[in-house]
Amino acid sequence: MIKETAIPQLDAILEQSRIFFKTGATKETTFRIKQLKLLKQLIVSNESALNDALFQDLKKSNQEVFLTEFGPVIQEIDLHIKHLKEWSRKKRVPTPLFLFPNESFIQPEPLGVVLIVAPWNYPFQLVFIPLIAAIAAGNCAVVKPSPATPSVARLIETMIKQIFDERFIAVVQGDIATNQHLFHQSFDLIFFTGSSRLGKIVMEAAAKKLTPVVLELGGKSPCIVDASAKIDQAAKRIAWGKTINAGQTCTAPDFLMIHSSLKQQFIERFNFYIHQFFGENPAESPFYPKIIHQDAMKRLIGYLADGEVVAGGGYDLETHYFQPTLLSLSTTDVPIMQAEIFGPILPMITFEALDEAIHFLQDKPKPLALYFFGKQQQAKKVTTVLSSGNVCINHTLIQVANHHLPFGGIGNSGMGAYHGYKSFETFSHFKSMVKSSNLFDVSSKYAPYKLLSWVKKLM
Repeated sequence: MIKETAIPQLDAILEQSRIFFKTGATKETTFRIKQLKLLKQLIVSNESALNDALFQDLKKSNQEVFLTEFGPVIQEIDLHIKHLKEWSRKKRVPTPLFLFPNESFIQPEPLGVVLIVAPWNYPFQLVFIPLIAAIAAGNCAVVKPSPATPSVARLIETMIKQIFDERFIAVVQGDIATNQHLFHQSFDLIFFTGSSRLGKIVMEAAAKKLTPVVLELGGKSPCIVDASAKIDQAAKRIAWGKTINAGQTCTAPDFLMIHSSLKQQFIERFNFYIHQFFGENPAESPFYPKIIHQDAMKRLIGYLADGEVVAGGGYDLETHYFQPTLLSLSTTDVPIMQAEIFGPILPMITFEALDEAIHFLQDKPKPLALYFFGKQQQAKKVTTVLSSGNVCINHTLIQVANHHLPFGGIGNSGMGAYHGYKSFETFSHFKSMVKSSNLFDVSSKYAPYKLLSWVKKLM
């Protein structure tokens, strides 16, 4: 258990953050870079503690922690330190001739005090990657870790209190009641990562104060395996993408649409690679994480009745172990196809022609991720017709690792994006500025507009 922040204390924290922001301290680029460097040193020095906390909460191996939590955060912080002076600089832009002799600029400025609410599935990364951008852009931040991963939540609070003035960066702890209270406060931005259902609650609360929101949500990310796919490679990469964090990833392949001629081969190769990754019994593997809690386990167990288990299907309710599972469906009118799975079950649907898969997906909400395995011509057809937050062709998950690519959803899978420069942009306001000369004045802009015909020619 973690100690919750009392409601009156939440209000006091927000008020002191507003007061600190008004001092202007965070607007100095040198201040921001210094804070980012301090944060990097802190994170590096706590790598071992992070490994322990994530093993305790999710049974993540040190290797998976580095790949999905520690490594991406360090990569992001290095990028912001390297480019911050350039990104935060006032930039001159062209001015139309009819506005001569004025000059035009765009000046990035911080939004103010922002709220970052993180989920439990990547509880470290999804606190610190947005926080890095908030600091880089010059904001004060209130950070709310997930109570479902208490070891990581406590570590984050300890770390942040170690180096940051609470007026600048504050950590608050709590459950749904804490979230509800925070969502109704006057922040300058709410950055929320979680389910589509909760995203709607956030947006409804924020709308009452016209608070802008970034919603990093999820949904059912489809994976299409065309007849033109290299089936062994596809099975390996899909098995990997579906078992990272035991499938508890918002961009994990949620369900599989596979050409009927490849179904049996896929099952065989999927099984082969699961054994290669985790041994004969994944429950004993040091590299296979656990399901977050018993409620999630019971939900996943219930899905097994929705189709025929053709691979896996084992579980242990007490240890939160759920075996990587393939589920062959005879119909899509079953519970597992109605909501995001968030676990290591991969439902399989067959098709005879690629157009069948495309038409099926056109009627579904736009997903966070779309995966396609097959040749370039077919990939182009699929990605031209279908809309999604992001796309990965002939692999899974790796699109998220490129910080030069904005990451975010569309429609029910989210709004707004971040990673790399896009993160800095998300946490900044780009102020338009025009500076007019006092040396002389152009009379055409004043009544009686004698030179208006000349101005029209310049437009």
